Amino acid sequence: MAQPDSKKIFFENLSGAGKAIAVLTSGGDAQGMNAAVRAVVRMGLYVGAKVYFIHEGYQGMVDGGDNIREATWESVSSMLQVGGTVIGSARCKEFRTHEGRLKAAHNLVQRGITNLCVIGGDGSLTGANLFREEWSGLLTELVEQAVRIYAIQKYSALHIVGMVGSIDNDFCGTDMTIGTDSALHRIIEVVDAIMTTAQSHQRTFVLEVMGRHCGYLALVSALACGADWVLIPEMPPEDGWEEKMCQKLSATRSRGTRLNIIIVAEGAIDRHGKPITSSFVKDLVVKCLGFDTRVTILGHVQRGGTPSAFDRILASRMGVEAVLALLETTANTPACVVSLCGNQSVRLPLMECVQMTQEVQKAMDQKRFEEAVKLRGSNFNVAVLNVGAPAAGMNAAVRSAVRVGISEGHKMFAVSDGFEGFYKGQIKEIKWADVGGWTGQGGSLLGTKSTSPPNQPAKPLADTKALGSALQAFLSLLELLTARGKYDEFCVPMVMVPATVSNNVPGSDLSIGADTALNAITTTCDRIKQSASGTKRRVFIIETMGGYCGYLASVGGLAAGADAAYIFEEPFDIRDLNAENVPLVTFSFPVCMCRNENCNDNYTTDFIYQLYSEEGRGVFDSRKNVLGHMQQGGAPSPFDRNFGTKISAKAMQWITKKLTETFRQGRVFANTEDSCCLLGMRRRALVFQPVVQLKGETDFVHRIPKEQWWLKLRPLMKILAKYKTSYDVSDSGQLEHVVRNRPKESDASVAM
Repeated sequence: MAQPDSKKIFFENLSGAGKAIAVLTSGGDAQGMNAAVRAVVRMGLYVGAKVYFIHEGYQGMVDGGDNIREATWESVSSMLQVGGTVIGSARCKEFRTHEGRLKAAHNLVQRGITNLCVIGGDGSLTGANLFREEWSGLLTELVEQAVRIYAIQKYSALHIVGMVGSIDNDFCGTDMTIGTDSALHRIIEVVDAIMTTAQSHQRTFVLEVMGRHCGYLALVSALACGADWVLIPEMPPEDGWEEKMCQKLSATRSRGTRLNIIIVAEGAIDRHGKPITSSFVKDLVVKCLGFDTRVTILGHVQRGGTPSAFDRILASRMGVEAVLALLETTANTPACVVSLCGNQSVRLPLMECVQMTQEVQKAMDQKRFEEAVKLRGSNFNVAVLNVGAPAAGMNAAVRSAVRVGISEGHKMFAVSDGFEGFYKGQIKEIKWADVGGWTGQGGSLLGTKSTSPPNQPAKPLADTKALGSALQAFLSLLELLTARGKYDEFCVPMVMVPATVSNNVPGSDLSIGADTALNAITTTCDRIKQSASGTKRRVFIIETMGGYCGYLASVGGLAAGADAAYIFEEPFDIRDLNAENVPLVTFSFPVCMCRNENCNDNYTTDFIYQLYSEEGRGVFDSRKNVLGHMQQGGAPSPFDRNFGTKISAKAMQWITKKLTETFRQGRVFANTEDSCCLLGMRRRALVFQPVVQLKGETDFVHRIPKEQWWLKLRPLMKILAKYKTSYDVSDSGQLEHVVRNRPKESDASVAM
């Protein structure tokens, strides 16, 4: 008889009864901290635990009194979209002393708090771990001082779970920290605005971004905006960089470009440890080239503003995972930090991550820069045509493919208007300068149409590589693969990069364009809910795109704090639409409900609106909003720009490898299944998967994958909206070692 999976535990079996959890934010603030606090509070209350706010970080823990207050469900309402941290953060010298930690222990044990969720940087988490290690001794001291502590055995261990809130993304062990994506949004907004004035006046702009010890923001924003030069502390430029940079800027201008962008991390240094300031770079450009040059220092603008959809979702997932970790902890469980690896939450020993982070700084201080880069982690690592509907980030993907291809020594071609342009012969060579400035532009500059390869194709270009969009591109690759038996010209390496706002491509957790669409939905929902502030009870029904795929409705609803999301994948009926089944309708703040456009033929947006309008008379009123194609428009988000850039570069490297492997007798001949692949994000890694193997994973009638990872987030959205539901924790993180947190891409399906 098969043994049940010990990890297949449902949420009803996990109880927090009798437990007290406290949450605090410490160190610098970061957008998304409030979303993490909200998730901890609501998940803690959901399992029956008492949850406390600790205001003003460790200072509030030391001072006690009203700084430590019990949280309620309503006390975290309307904070999801707020930047910073509403419970406050403060530096605390007193907590660094033994006496200060003794006071903090007294204040916690008075309230029965033995579970601590700390949201902050490496310094805050290190302090929490020291507090945990000293806990037993601190309680002994309190007893010796005649402080009354009831049931001291019950409080004998302090359990710590950390979440990293830092815009710098300088913590080892996680791909992204809370606040980083929002900071990139602020930077890209400024760069996009600067580029218009720079083009008008033919100016060079030197942009200084935060990153005293970490160049992540500078490097990723440079990728996202197509900057000409970037300077970061981990990779100081070689001696003579000044001349090389000026030559690069001059060459760019000589090709007709009217602007230059140079991005400098605030901690940038040269090989000798001398700081490279933004003012120094400006003076250098003016002196050597005579270009009209301006400096913009962003400063704390990067910390401000509303959190992005990515940060809200990340923080919510981390907050729930933190509570689960606290529920499962024992006296022997080490303090852990909840991290993101690819698209999966993992738990890592807190001090392993802290020690590796400190090793990075030590390596930089000792000028061992290559080692520092390795310790940070390798988060950065093709004719081209677009197929299907446009998605923000497509142009960044094309630019990356073209420039990497040229760097690899290939002659690159662009195909206009997808497969329709392909068989009409709308193919022309595309060069390095032709894709300049494409990264920040929305839509598809190559043009795209939802047409498949024709039945009688014209003679194809011998080395065509399809860089496609949505399920249409997937179907097209299957047709091209079948056509190889009839046309030898199709026996070439082909790879698809998923790009669709619907995120409905089999074989990939994420698609280019989906993050931009989520931000559009989130921003709109924020504004809609704000429009109802101060009014009486109101219900909003918001229709999202996605065809039969409910990704945008569900994940957008999670990011926007929606109270319900109706999707095709989870059939619903009139009982689910009953106002009694929608939490919070009787409260005085607005209720937001998302509906996927094809979720039900009969329960349309108009029907639901009319139902609530009729049934809510005298209790609440209703409004409806159909978001439509605004979800496809606009400039791509930083995530989509960088995801498109990285995934296309990886695809182009794969193409180069396959071309080399299949070159025989003066021509390329690739007719194996693994030479026609989809490159997708699968949990923790980017994986090349033969499209023929993905056929069985696809519902072709409804154009969605048969299994979709994000459906596991549905209960999370419901729990945070106060529904009574179960939560499958079979996929929750297990404690791992930081050195082993990312799997090696050695699987046979990975051809890198």
